[in-house]
Amino acid sequence: MLRMMRSKAFGRFRLLGALFALGLSAAPAGAEGPACRDADFEGTRYSYCQAEAGQDLRLFLRGDDGEIYGSFGRLSSALEQQGRRLLFAMNAGMFHADRAPVGLYVEEGEQAASIVTREGPGNFGLLPNGVFCIEDGRFDVIESRAFADSRRDCRFATQSGPMLVIDGALHPRFLPDSDSLHIRNGVGVSADGQQAYFVISDAAVTFHQFARFFRDVLETPNALYLDGSVSRLYAPSLDRSDWGMPLGPIVGLVAPAG
Repeated sequence: MLRMMRSKAFGRFRLLGALFALGLSAAPAGAEGPACRDADFEGTRYSYCQAEAGQDLRLFLRGDDGEIYGSFGRLSSALEQQGRRLLFAMNAGMFHADRAPVGLYVEEGEQAASIVTREGPGNFGLLPNGVFCIEDGRFDVIESRAFADSRRDCRFATQSGPMLVIDGALHPRFLPDSDSLHIRNGVGVSADGQQAYFVISDAAVTFHQFARFFRDVLETPNALYLDGSVSRLYAPSLDRSDWGMPLGPIVGLVAPAG
C-alpha cells in the first residue's frame, strides 16, 4: 500500500533532519543561487542540485541557429551572449540517434514531440514512466497516462522513464538484489511542488538504490529517471563539468550574468 503523504511542514522538518544527518544544509527558499551538494547514502556518493519554484529553470534543445546544443559548454556560451549564466545543468531525458527527444518534449509552451503512453522496450518503456513539468510557480513529476488525461499546461516538459518513486512508493518492478548497476540521474519534486532536485549517482547503482535516495533522503513523493548511460552534471559550485557523447534535452537553472 502506498504510504500517506506527510504534511508540508512535517515533510520539510524530516528533510532538514536528513540533510543534517548527512552533514548538509538546506538552501533558503527563494535563494538565487543553486543548492548543489554531495551526499553519501548507504556507502555511495551522490551529487544533487536544487531549484526553487520561481527561479529560472528551463529545458533546452536547440539554439537560435536551429542546431541542437548537445553540450553544457555550447549552452553556457549561448547564454553568456544573452547576458545570462548557467548555474547548473543536467541531461534531461532520453533521445534518439539524431538527439531528438524520446517522448513528450515542451519548450516555452511549444510541443516539439508527443507523449508516448504505450509500454515498450528499454527503460523508457518500463511503465509507469512519467513527465517532469515546469509551470509558473511549481514543479511536478506526473505519471505519463495521468498526464495525458490531465491536459496540463506546462511551460517546459520532458518525458522519461521509468518513474522512480510514485506517490511515495518505489516502482513495483525494482528489485533490491538486482545486478543491473549503472551511474544514473533523475529528478524528484517536493510534495508542495516548490522544490525540484536533480540527482546523479557518482558510482554505479541499482534502480532500487537510486530511487531510495529520492524517497528516503530527499523525501520526494514522486521522482523520475532521466537516463543512465549518458548521465552528466554541470555544477560550477562543485567544480564539475562532465563530458561525453553529445546530449539531447538539457535542463538548466539560469540567472543574470554578474
